[in-house]
Amino acid sequence: MGISETHTKVLIVGAGPSGLMMAAQLLRYGIQPIIIDNKQGPTTHSNALVVQARSLEIYRQMGIADTVLKNGNPVKGASFYKNGDEKATFQLTDIGTGQTHFPYLFLYQQYKNEQVLLDYLTKNCCPCYWNTSLMSIRQTAKNAEVQLQEGENIKKLTCDWLIGADGAHSTVRKQLNIPFNGDTYQHSFYLADIELNNNKLREDYIQLFMTRQDFAGFFPMPEVNNYRVVGNIPAGMPDDINLEDILPMLDNISGRHINVKKDDWFTIYRLHHRMAEKFRERRCFLIGDAAHIHSPVGGQGMNTGLQDAYNLAWKLAGVVNEQYEPTILNTYAAERMPVAKDLLTTTDRVFNLIVSGKWYTGLFKMWILPSLLNILWNREGTKEGFFRRISQISISYRHSPLSLHLCLGNHIKAGDRLPYLPIYDEKKQEETDLHAWCNKPGFTLIILGKFEELFLFRVARWITLYYTETLNFYYLPPSGKNLDVFNAFEANPHGQKAIIVRPDLHIGFMSDTVDMALMDNYLHNVISK
Repeated sequence: MGISETHTKVLIVGAGPSGLMMAAQLLRYGIQPIIIDNKQGPTTHSNALVVQARSLEIYRQMGIADTVLKNGNPVKGASFYKNGDEKATFQLTDIGTGQTHFPYLFLYQQYKNEQVLLDYLTKNCCPCYWNTSLMSIRQTAKNAEVQLQEGENIKKLTCDWLIGADGAHSTVRKQLNIPFNGDTYQHSFYLADIELNNNKLREDYIQLFMTRQDFAGFFPMPEVNNYRVVGNIPAGMPDDINLEDILPMLDNISGRHINVKKDDWFTIYRLHHRMAEKFRERRCFLIGDAAHIHSPVGGQGMNTGLQDAYNLAWKLAGVVNEQYEPTILNTYAAERMPVAKDLLTTTDRVFNLIVSGKWYTGLFKMWILPSLLNILWNREGTKEGFFRRISQISISYRHSPLSLHLCLGNHIKAGDRLPYLPIYDEKKQEETDLHAWCNKPGFTLIILGKFEELFLFRVARWITLYYTETLNFYYLPPSGKNLDVFNAFEANPHGQKAIIVRPDLHIGFMSDTVDMALMDNYLHNVISK
C-alpha cells in the first residue's frame, strides 16, 4: 500500500537505525511521521554489531530494553595476539558497574536493532514505506515540497520538516548541496559473517590478531559459534576475492585453523571518514551516516546515529506541537557537530595505527603496544575512563545554550548526562534509580533537600498551571538510603538542589536553590514559547 497523504508534519528519508529511532521518538510525543526507504525491505545483514550503554538507556526509556537484552549478549573481554600468541587480555565483564544500568559492551546486530524499532513503529500504527525513493526537494518559507517515486509511480508530498537519515550516499544531502568533507582510506577490507566448527576461539571474547602488516578481528555474535570477522586485504591481492581466498591468510594470522561451517555474508569494502559541512538546511536535517561516517573502531557509528535522532526528535516534537520556539532546533547542530568531529578525529587516529604498514608503526604494534596496554589497563581510573568514552555516557553539552548551571559544585554540571544513581523512592517505598524517574516524555524536575509539604504543593501547582504537558516532578528528601545521591550532586542534605533533566537524559538546569522564578525563567526563555 502506498502513501495516501499529500502532506505530513515530518518526512523521514531512510529506514535504517537512525531513521527508525527518529520515527519512534516522534511517536512518543504523539507525532505520526511518514518514513520511506528505497530498499525493498529491512536489512538482513548484521552490519553494525555493538550497542553501547547509552543506546540501551534509550531503549530502556522506550520500554523495549528487555526485548533487546534477550537477543544479544555482553562481551566478557578482549584479547590481542601477536603472530598467533596471546599478548594482552582485558576483562570487560561489568566494566561500567555503577555508571549505568547496562555496564558492558553489548553485541546485538544492526538488523535486530532495526527489527525491534520496526516492531515499535508497528505497535504505534506507523508504517514504513519501502521501495520509495526521494527524487527532489524544494524548500519554501512554510514547508518542503518533495517528489517521491513509489515503484513506478511519481508522487508529490509536502512536509513541514524533512529528516535525511539515508546513509553515506544521502540523496537528501546531495539535493541540499551540502559538502561531505573528508576522504577515503587507501586500504581495502573484507567482512565475513560466518559459523565455525569452533574449538580454537573464545565465544565471549573479542579477539584481535596482528602481524606486522596485517590484522584480523573476530567478534563473537550472540548465536553459538557465529563470528563477525574483519581484516585488511594485503597489498597485491585483488579486490574481487571471496571467503575461500582469505581463509589461508586467517589461518596464518591467527596461528590456528579456521574451520568454516557456514558462510552467511562476505563482502569487500573501502572505509571513509567524512562529515557534512552542516547538519541543517532550513527545514531539512541530516542525522546518522548522512551527516558523518568514520571507521568502525569502537563500535560508535550506529550508536552515534541513534543519539543524533534522540537529540533532535524531542526538540522537533516540541516545535511541531507548538510548545517550543523553532530556535531550539539550532541547538541540534550546535550539540551534535562537536561530537561527530571528535569521534572522527579519535577513530581516525586509532584506525590509522591499526592499519599502518610503516615499519616503525609495525614495531610499535608488535612489541610495545601489548605491554603498554597491560600496564595502562591496571592503572586506577583507566577502565572507568575507557568505558565512559566507548559507551558514549561521557558525552556532554555543557557549552550548549540549553545548559544553565547555577551551582558552586562542578563535579556534575548542566549539560552532562544525568548520572545513573540508585535511589529509594520515599513516596512509593521502593528502590529505583534517577533514570527510571525520567522515563516519561518531556522534561523532569528533581529537587533534593528538606521541604515543607506546603512548598511542594506550590511547586506542583506551578507545574500544573504552566507546564502540565512538558514537566514531570519528583522530590528526593534526605535519608541514609539516598546519601550517595546528595554526595554525587555535592548537595547539602540540609540545603537545596534543583535539577531539570531534558527529555534525552541530559541535565539542562542545575541550581543550589529551588527557586520557581529561576526555573520559570529557564523554561520560558530557553525552552518554551
